[in-house]
Amino acid sequence: MRGETTNPSSKSLFWEMLKLEMIQRSFNRTAVWNLPKRNWLLRRWLGSIDGNPYLVQIPFHVSFGGNIHVGKNFFSNCNCVLMDYAPITIGDNVLLAPNVTITTVNHSLDPDQRRVFDTKDSFHPGKKGNWEIIAPVTIGDDVWIGTGAIILPGITIGSGSIIGAGSVVTHDIPPNVLAFGVPCRVAREITNQNGELI
Repeated sequence: MRGETTNPSSKSLFWEMLKLEMIQRSFNRTAVWNLPKRNWLLRRWLGSIDGNPYLVQIPFHVSFGGNIHVGKNFFSNCNCVLMDYAPITIGDNVLLAPNVTITTVNHSLDPDQRRVFDTKDSFHPGKKGNWEIIAPVTIGDDVWIGTGAIILPGITIGSGSIIGAGSVVTHDIPPNVLAFGVPCRVAREITNQNGELI
């Protein structure tokens, strides 16, 4: 996987994470009947939302929030995790089942590049940091991601596709297919009752 690098221990990222963590805590303590407050918090927290989300169940965990952009009628079931060190762009009418993880961050295969190093630009008490590789994730319209699926950095999932429960998505998935497995592979195209591609 190719992508940019970032030091997650940098002071600039720390202050951004701290501010948004306060919103995250408030959101995850807000009752489901108080959707106006939840939607207000989501608008302060996420990068952009097109209209009101259908429903975001708690707990909902993100790294920052500002790098997440969602379309209309977004639904996220309980315990979803979005690690948005790079942009996560989600289309309209997307459904995330429980325990879905979408991550834009990874570590190098080279052990030397995974080691902790000394840096002055660190919030860590020991002034330590480490390099991580980031790459954006894009999810098209009308995608359903099943329970416990993991979407890795740099992935694009085409509109209309379904990702089966427990899948680990390591490569791009084309539009209008059913895909599942570890690693996730296309099983078949999705057609309507008349056998036409939808």
